[in-house]
Amino acid sequence: MGCSISGLNALYDAATGGGDVWINERRFRVLRQIGEGGFAFVYLVREQQPASDAAPARRHSAHVSEDGTYAMKKVLIQSKEQLDLVREEIRVSSLFNHPNLLPLLDHAIIAVKGDWSHEAYLLFPVHLDGTLFDNANVMLSRKEFYSTADVLQIFRQMCEGLKHMHSFDPPYAHNDVKPGNVLITRRKGQAPVATLMDFGSARPARKQIRSRSEALQLQEWAAEHCSAPYRAPELWDCPSHADIDERTDIWSLGCTLYAIMFNVSPFEYALGDSGGSLQLAIVNGQLKWPAGPNPPYPDELRQFVIWMLQPQSEMRPHIGDVVLHVDKLIAKYLS
Repeated sequence: MGCSISGLNALYDAATGGGDVWINERRFRVLRQIGEGGFAFVYLVREQQPASDAAPARRHSAHVSEDGTYAMKKVLIQSKEQLDLVREEIRVSSLFNHPNLLPLLDHAIIAVKGDWSHEAYLLFPVHLDGTLFDNANVMLSRKEFYSTADVLQIFRQMCEGLKHMHSFDPPYAHNDVKPGNVLITRRKGQAPVATLMDFGSARPARKQIRSRSEALQLQEWAAEHCSAPYRAPELWDCPSHADIDERTDIWSLGCTLYAIMFNVSPFEYALGDSGGSLQLAIVNGQLKWPAGPNPPYPDELRQFVIWMLQPQSEMRPHIGDVVLHVDKLIAKYLS
């Protein structure tokens, strides 16, 4: 559905004390806040009308919630630049349709009075088991680790979602692949389901850099949109003549595989070293291997990480090669 510019939300908000929110023709009751970051807040909401009464031709009917609960992201917008970014996030999110990518179910952008010019509401399926990052913090405190089988199956699902994005012409890069952007759904007796989310930084992947000013512009954009511990070397120190492509995501994917294995990102150690530099550790690909599970992960898994964490982007595999390799490892260690 297109963006709806309306004062209806603001009027209803004032009348109800903020308990209900309208997204186009659909009314939702806010149950509780489940996340926040920057100018965005994520709420658990419940639809106040039966799914059968809502818009009949929903693109994502497979994601209609059985109990009416959803995740609603509310973005506070102050400037035209912020408004353009939210509209771009909506546009890009609407391109993708894959079981390992979080679908955007509905959205509205509302003009409001006060400190903000607009509020955006984005509706998603709810995943209450948290992200890989949330799970990693718990597992780290308990000194727990995923099994080799679970590592490979979680990682393969991420690869499948990313492969969908990279298959577009031109390919789209996610630009912020990290544990905090991977939702986990636990299943008894099975590997967790992994769903890649947050397409606010996703852009066409391929860029030709032909001057120092273009290189600096890319670095500035990356500093704002790509999380530092997972940011590819070429986005930290971009040459004045470079061809950037979707293998920036492969670097982040390698960092995330490491984090699935060890519950920390591969270059965080540099932040704790006296005189250490996260940027230098990343640009030079200076990996350190922490203590892991006992028995340890197979060496092939470590070599897989190293293959993706090549400081020179042209030495990294493309996503199709990564999927082929993870399938070989799954065939070996899950048989």
